[in-house]
Amino acid sequence: MLMIVSDEIENKQIAKQYKELLQISYQRLSGEDKKLIRSAFDTAVHAHRNQRRKTGEPYIHHPINVAKIVAHEIGLDATSIASALLHDVLEDTDFKPVELEKLFGKGVTKIVEGLTKISKLSKESDISLQAENFKKLLLTLNDDIRVIIIKIADRLHNMQTLDAMPEDKQLKISSETLYIYAPLAHRIGLYNIKTELEDLSFKYTEPIRFKSIKNKIEESKEEQSSYIKSFSKITKNALAEESLEYTIKGRSKSIFSINRKMIRQNIPFEKVFDKFAIRVVYRSTHRNEKFLAWKIYSIVTDHFVPNPTRLRDWITSPKSNGYEALHITVMGPDNKWVEVQIRSERMNEIAEKGYAAHYKYKHGGQKDIGIESWLDKLQEVLENNAENPVDFVENFKLNLYAKEIFVFTPTGDIKSLPKGATALDFAFNIHTEIGMKTRGARVNGKLVPLSRTLKSGEHIEIITSENIKPTANWLDFVKTSRAKSKIKSSLNEEKKRIADDGKESLRRKLKHLKIKLNDKTTAYLLRYFNLNSSLDLFYRVGLGTIDNKQLKAFYNEYNGTFLNFFKKRITRKNLDVKKIDKEEITERFDTLVFGKEKETLKHSLASCCNPIPGDPVFGYITVNDGIKVHKKECSNALSLQSNFAYRIISSKWIDSSSNEYKALLKLSGIDNMGIVSDVTQLISNEMNVNIDKISFDSDDGIFTGLISVSVKNQTILNRLVSKLLRLKGIDKVLRE
Repeated sequence: MLMIVSDEIENKQIAKQYKELLQISYQRLSGEDKKLIRSAFDTAVHAHRNQRRKTGEPYIHHPINVAKIVAHEIGLDATSIASALLHDVLEDTDFKPVELEKLFGKGVTKIVEGLTKISKLSKESDISLQAENFKKLLLTLNDDIRVIIIKIADRLHNMQTLDAMPEDKQLKISSETLYIYAPLAHRIGLYNIKTELEDLSFKYTEPIRFKSIKNKIEESKEEQSSYIKSFSKITKNALAEESLEYTIKGRSKSIFSINRKMIRQNIPFEKVFDKFAIRVVYRSTHRNEKFLAWKIYSIVTDHFVPNPTRLRDWITSPKSNGYEALHITVMGPDNKWVEVQIRSERMNEIAEKGYAAHYKYKHGGQKDIGIESWLDKLQEVLENNAENPVDFVENFKLNLYAKEIFVFTPTGDIKSLPKGATALDFAFNIHTEIGMKTRGARVNGKLVPLSRTLKSGEHIEIITSENIKPTANWLDFVKTSRAKSKIKSSLNEEKKRIADDGKESLRRKLKHLKIKLNDKTTAYLLRYFNLNSSLDLFYRVGLGTIDNKQLKAFYNEYNGTFLNFFKKRITRKNLDVKKIDKEEITERFDTLVFGKEKETLKHSLASCCNPIPGDPVFGYITVNDGIKVHKKECSNALSLQSNFAYRIISSKWIDSSSNEYKALLKLSGIDNMGIVSDVTQLISNEMNVNIDKISFDSDDGIFTGLISVSVKNQTILNRLVSKLLRLKGIDKVLRE
């Protein structure tokens, strides 16, 4: 039952909240700033005057609270605070952008427009509306990062007041938050907000488990407080002797992260030993920060034995979101491992405020690090914004939570990459053109495969070649969103080139069958071959997966006795012309392959999760039933992967029409000068053929050669064999 409150009381509450907003601002507000915020406040109050939230309170409470988060917890400027107050005005009221611009100028209007959701979206079944919203949200990073930050603040307040929503809405909003908003907050450096978003989401997605862990944390608070006191007691005197100004406090691990650790390690709450960390925050000038951090490190390790494998120096090499600190794990009192975080006041502020503090403490001439360098890299990911929204968001998310490694270029420059990145990721990190032309890589002077996972401290050199171009296999070698995006873009261009050739080839082949290639014929062909667009059709003709034999079969049905029935069947389906002309080559996931070699093996689909084509999957080798294929998010996945890792085999769905197959060709003939060069050049110039291995032997004027190639299909292989036989000196080409 909602409590009825008089207008006078409500107005007093609103006025009180406004005063608090001005008082708690992280930034120093000038007279002009206060004037801008007041104007935004009055406009928002008027625009939302007749609206109420699900809680029953006036709607204006929401934008004020979002502005408070923006002002205090994130610490943004007056323009951001004003934009936060106005963030729902365009979406939920009759206000128009032109009116907003007249009152507040282009800056505020641009941010508020960026915050406004999409009202009319594509209703195609293969497009997620929420992904489309996320895509638009992420693309606003091109314009102003404040859009994202205010959106995160908006989501935080929505999560804080989620109790008023129905259960289905709670679950939906919480899942969205875990999916994109918490990782974004993490990547921008808003750790406190990230943690709160995760815990609040966990509260609604798994309420029973959340409550259980929360209660256990509450029960152990006294133990935690006692532990911090005993740690401080031992180090206090030593730190005081050095005349250091500092504070020591404990930081509890979040409920969400404790749960994640319990699941990942398959342990109960009691076995999670690092449920909290000890933080030493010291006062220092910018010049002495690093020196004092290592001094405190030395003092701590004089009293407690450190774990040398758990030292993390993010002062020398800050994280890409600007985070700086020394993290050490030591054997603390009572012989318990405890993480000690050493930060200056500046570092601590940046860790909590992120973006705003980064600029507050930025010194003249200081090299751009952190948030700015990340945004520069992000720009390149956002360039390729035409892809499917779901793929776009997934690619973007790849690096949001990734841990970092630091590697060196041949000239000694340091590069930050996500943990798990490969030599090919490094090539694309240097420059897109280098990535596209990568032939090989040297790590610490030794040649390594492109799929080699890099480690911190390694020196990497990239070998390039003008004759190299990306292949579909490269997508299996890379971890970073930038590399994936660029490879996909290149492959799509290649596919469209093949499709152009395929269209002309199809036109000639149909002309031979006395059929004219037009929209009507294309519609019949799409229905016959069960394809989604004309580009799909032309691409597969260009590849050779739709050959003359199949086209003749189509012709027979097209011209057969059942012509009228066939045409009616097509007409009934009402083929969409827009779909036919769609400039996207889609994949038809129809085949499962296993292992590094991508072999097709006998298997069955697990009944517990019923995977369908396209689902992320893995294979489990059973005792009696061969390979069982499970979804990666299957309820049994964690148990199988942790207890029977030796029986797990990697698996993925592929489009069999564009899959690569290996073939071994044996060549023989009369040896002559340049025969090896002729063969390799021919294969290099041949579309959709890649050389895996090659060897040649000569004996008294006769040569033999073995070539392992990867091809898309039999048609391409036959074409290659035919061209090889036309080379001078080659007598035979046999498939082994």
